[in-house]
Amino acid sequence: MSYFAAAVVRDDGGWTAAEVNLRGVADIDEVADRLRDVDQDADLSLLFIEADDTYLVLLRLDEGEDLRVFGSDSAYAEESRLGALLVGDLKTSVTGLDEVEEPRPAVAGEEESEQPAVDPEADPVGDADILADLGIPAQKLLNLCAQEGMLPADVTAEVCQVLGCVDEVEELREV
Repeated sequence: MSYFAAAVVRDDGGWTAAEVNLRGVADIDEVADRLRDVDQDADLSLLFIEADDTYLVLLRLDEGEDLRVFGSDSAYAEESRLGALLVGDLKTSVTGLDEVEEPRPAVAGEEESEQPAVDPEADPVGDADILADLGIPAQKLLNLCAQEGMLPADVTAEVCQVLGCVDEVEELREV
């Protein structure tokens, strides 16, 4: 299974991006260590792992501590060794959503969405609120992951656009 792993780190000077090699990692703590190695003094470190145009995993460290993880689909744990160590220990349902949203009454002039909130075939796991304080609430992240035709790279690009680091990540793809 192929993957692309891009770290984006923020410090006083703004965002910096670097590709991260995950070959040979033994556990999630070692993945976090490789993320820390990108910039030991970063205020915020994010790692986007895209696997086979199917799965997306996000890792977050604040000031090098408190690892948080979100995975777009728990099936990734069954598909590869890397997937198993990234999302294999996560609960089967996402956190960050207080409860299932009640359908609200239609508002005149508003189109009804045919798109379900979450792809019924996907099983997102971990902390969906991982980017809430950065302008991407849990429901928006889940909707991006569930949107038909969206590849993990597209979700990463959308997230990075909001964060202001899309150019840095796209530069890594061109190398």
